[in-house]
Amino acid sequence: MTADGLIVVDKPAGMTSHDVVARIRRLARTRRVGHAGTLDPMATGVLIIGVNRATRLLTYVVGEGKSYAATIRLGESTITDDAEGETTTVCPVDGVSDAAVQDCLEAQRGEIDQVPSAVSAIKIDGKRAYKRVREGEEFELPSRRVTISRLDVLDLRHTVTAEGRGVIDVDIEVTCSSGTYIRAIARDLGRTLGVGGHLTALRRTAVGRMTLAEALTLEQLEEKAPDVVSLPMAEAARQNFPPREASADEARVLSHGGPLTPVGIQGPYAVFAPSGELLAIVSEKDGRARAEIVLAPG
Repeated sequence: MTADGLIVVDKPAGMTSHDVVARIRRLARTRRVGHAGTLDPMATGVLIIGVNRATRLLTYVVGEGKSYAATIRLGESTITDDAEGETTTVCPVDGVSDAAVQDCLEAQRGEIDQVPSAVSAIKIDGKRAYKRVREGEEFELPSRRVTISRLDVLDLRHTVTAEGRGVIDVDIEVTCSSGTYIRAIARDLGRTLGVGGHLTALRRTAVGRMTLAEALTLEQLEEKAPDVVSLPMAEAARQNFPPREASADEARVLSHGGPLTPVGIQGPYAVFAPSGELLAIVSEKDGRARAEIVLAPG
């Protein structure tokens, strides 16, 4: 049977995150496969896949900070805020200076209120926002508080499209909190400048501490099948949580759902048996250290 653990996949363009999960199920020969942090079909890069018992770790991985490399095109808006959608407006960019682009991006750094892209998986009255858009509804989602800790401009190019229109392409790198929409950064930059904007490229370079450096392509995973897990359970937990080493007695108590004596570790942390096996993810509250999830084999 395929081991329990995480896979850092370098998702190709043109596939949904669900498509990747379906492929991994076939390669790993198990139905117990899930993903953390959806990537749009256009996007590439780091997609974290959980296999077997490690699917229970994904709820924590989803909330990790993320990093991206992206290209924004100014002078054109699309219905999806990216290159996959129909163009809705075009506008000359002759009056847009490089300094104005930098200044408008500066305003999006830090803790901000961001309105998610309308074409998103957020539910409104039980229906996905993107489905409402496709049915012709017009609406705007409520803003949410996000943190953009890094938003660097790598390059800024004044170019001409195949149709002969002048546009500005801006290459950026972003590090942000979970729930941040890079498409919304492009949309809001274009709106502020009055010329419209959308994403033409998006590549996720990191989820928490897991980066492209350790990611495997689907072709590489095909060659490894069925041994596709790159981060076994214990290793994945050590990489993503503060560790606590349990004694034999503590391991016995915890594996049966009992509490441990708190030791003052902040946030959820991983508890390991003397053998090195991952036992549980634990948090401390009201003078007790209790398991949020028990991961020791039954």
